[in-house]
Amino acid sequence: MSRAQAAEPGETRVFGIRHHGPGSARSLRLALEEFRPDTILIEGPADADPLVVHTAAASMAPPVALLGYVSDEPARAAFWPYAVFSPEWQALRYAVDNEVPVRFCDLPAAQVLAVDDRAGGRDALAELAAAGGYDDAERWWDAVVESTSDSGTFEAITEAMAALRETAIIEPETGTVIGPTGAPETEGGTADPEAPPAGEFQAASADEVGNGDPGAAPAAEHPGESPTPAPDETDGPESAPPQPEPLILDRHTLIREAHMRQVLRKARKDGARRIAVVCGAWHAPALQEPLGPAAADLRLLKGLPKVKATLTWVPWTHSRLAAASGYGAGVTSPGWYHHLFTETERPIASWLTRVAGVLRAHDLPVSSAHIIEAVRLAETLAALRARPLAGLSEVTEATRAVLCEGDDTALRLVGTELVVGESLGAVPPEAPTVPLEADLRAAARTLRLKQEALVRTLDLDLRKERDIGRSRLLHRLRLLGVHWGTPGAGTVQSKGTFRETWELRWEPEFAVRVIEASRWGTTVQAAAEAKILDTAARSGSGVTELTEALEFALLAELPGALDGLITRLGSAAAVDHDMTHLLAALPGLLRTLRYGDVRGTDTSALTHVADSMLVRICAGLPAAVTGLGDDTAAALRDQLDTATTAVHTRDHAESTEQWLSVLARLADRPDVHGLLVGRTVRLLCDADRIDTEEAARRLAAALSVGHTAAAKAAWVDGFVGGRGLVLVHDRALLRLIDGWLAGLSEEQFVEVVPLLRRTFGAFESGERRAIGEAVRDGRPAATAPGAAETDPARGLLALRTVADILGVPA
Repeated sequence: MSRAQAAEPGETRVFGIRHHGPGSARSLRLALEEFRPDTILIEGPADADPLVVHTAAASMAPPVALLGYVSDEPARAAFWPYAVFSPEWQALRYAVDNEVPVRFCDLPAAQVLAVDDRAGGRDALAELAAAGGYDDAERWWDAVVESTSDSGTFEAITEAMAALRETAIIEPETGTVIGPTGAPETEGGTADPEAPPAGEFQAASADEVGNGDPGAAPAAEHPGESPTPAPDETDGPESAPPQPEPLILDRHTLIREAHMRQVLRKARKDGARRIAVVCGAWHAPALQEPLGPAAADLRLLKGLPKVKATLTWVPWTHSRLAAASGYGAGVTSPGWYHHLFTETERPIASWLTRVAGVLRAHDLPVSSAHIIEAVRLAETLAALRARPLAGLSEVTEATRAVLCEGDDTALRLVGTELVVGESLGAVPPEAPTVPLEADLRAAARTLRLKQEALVRTLDLDLRKERDIGRSRLLHRLRLLGVHWGTPGAGTVQSKGTFRETWELRWEPEFAVRVIEASRWGTTVQAAAEAKILDTAARSGSGVTELTEALEFALLAELPGALDGLITRLGSAAAVDHDMTHLLAALPGLLRTLRYGDVRGTDTSALTHVADSMLVRICAGLPAAVTGLGDDTAAALRDQLDTATTAVHTRDHAESTEQWLSVLARLADRPDVHGLLVGRTVRLLCDADRIDTEEAARRLAAALSVGHTAAAKAAWVDGFVGGRGLVLVHDRALLRLIDGWLAGLSEEQFVEVVPLLRRTFGAFESGERRAIGEAVRDGRPAATAPGAAETDPARGLLALRTVADILGVPA
């Protein structure tokens, strides 16, 4: 630096912006082009400076976010999101395009993630909105700032914020008292000479409390974030609202601004002459020259806790920029703001044309004439309200009145799909990431799975190599807690296991979950295998849990985990003497044997475990069904149903015979609960092990004298429960049950009616109606072929009618 340069006075311009505001972004770009700074400082984590270079990549597409997380505890993370209409992003792009040095100047993520003392306060923009006659800070900012592009607005905003800060209350520290001017005083009443003046500090950035601060992520993503209070709801500027909360300058904000001033001092010391500072509007007065002595700032920053933090870029979405998502710095209409920033020619006409497209996609009639009239109405409303351009309020009213014809349901479609909108950004592959994330990206690219913010249905045919690869990847990610895909109901009807349907939607927070899962391995498959083995090794994992894990391992094709799971399952089954546990595990185990046919997985080792478990169940079941109560018998009945279906589905002759033999033994025992005996008879009848006549004989015996009414009702419930068609089509069974009911005494009928109501209430309405008609007419609703009498005269009439319809001689 020459002596002339050293003698030349420097200039610092502070541009107080609204985070994620298109008007601020456009005005900032104009101001930077006019000012032509040699250094740009942007509110953001100071340790993210090495990541600035990636903003120049062609594959970097907003919305994106800086992600900072604790290296040893990835769940502790914070996001700093940017859209194309975010002023910070435009400042980054200006710096990169013009080769201007750029740095972030806010607290480093290493310190942000280590502290948890942020506080909320009243929205300063609500104060300015109320002064301008608005009861909504969002509408006021949209009307005054976002619809214009004027670099001169920054001075006015900073002046307004400075006036508000003079009335703010500084959060006291232990041992200090806040004086009437806002300056800290000692307990003796003497003002601290080194304390910065009140106008230099803030509480939860007034434009960030509800209006935006990339350093203040949503509560769910940024630990310790206090929820933002909503502006007071008033009827207008003339109403007298309740006493508002004061503007507060909290300690966390004081520290942040102290750090920003230190970075500004360092930039000046390094030789910068024309410095542009881009920060939230509420911070702007605290960063104006002169900065004052550094002693007070150094004292605030001394001894701040730190953690080891890692930063990277991740894709973001418009919906997560919306305040409705819980993001404290969010806006209500990111889709509208994106349109307003990117469409410079006739933005209102093009917006309403897009609205018409959305409505037409939902089969609503919208013509070109509707669009023309809606544009006229929006522009007329803007003129009446003295606005330079129609804003969101005007286009929304025009949309409701003209395009939606007053229908708020249709208007909500527009709000969801356009006003908020959904757009997932992209980051360059060379951005720093963990190996697991890199493997996931490569796998998704190979399988042609695109990360999208919108829900997309994916139907898979597991006989195709690519589709089975997609299925395995999605199952592995679910195991790792990354629910990119959710199994759904298929649109393609298919019998068997050859089809899968998924609902795909990528959420920004999945980036954190991938980082968390990276401790299990460097590839998706290795991480899933390690995770499932660790889960199975826990002390609380029993036969049922291990069976579910094994089924998941086969779905996800995790060969490295199969041997360990099968071995542990065999050991657990050998020592588990509870038949209910084994019965609960058997269907899942037999179900997994089918996947070898479809997915090409070797399940030979699993067959031995399944056969061994079935042998143990058949040996122990007769003893396990003795002396059961009503509730236990009902639960066991359901398990017998499920196990029977699983055994038949396996289609293994030896296993089927083994299972039916043990059911036959249960059906012949008099000491078993009637609910179970009735059900085993029904299952044996369905399997053609016994015929209908034998089933009727057993039913008659169960309803004979010598059994209590409750026992008889339990037997009937077991036999016909959930199977109403049995009584519709079987005359003998219907007559037996009808005769038994008709012979009950009043006392016996009152005793059994609750159980019978539960049994018959579970039938379909058509089944109940058919049974009732059969009982009323004294015959079954459906009879065997040939059982009904034939009326030749009526038959001849029907034949003549058919002949006339077909045009042939009778």
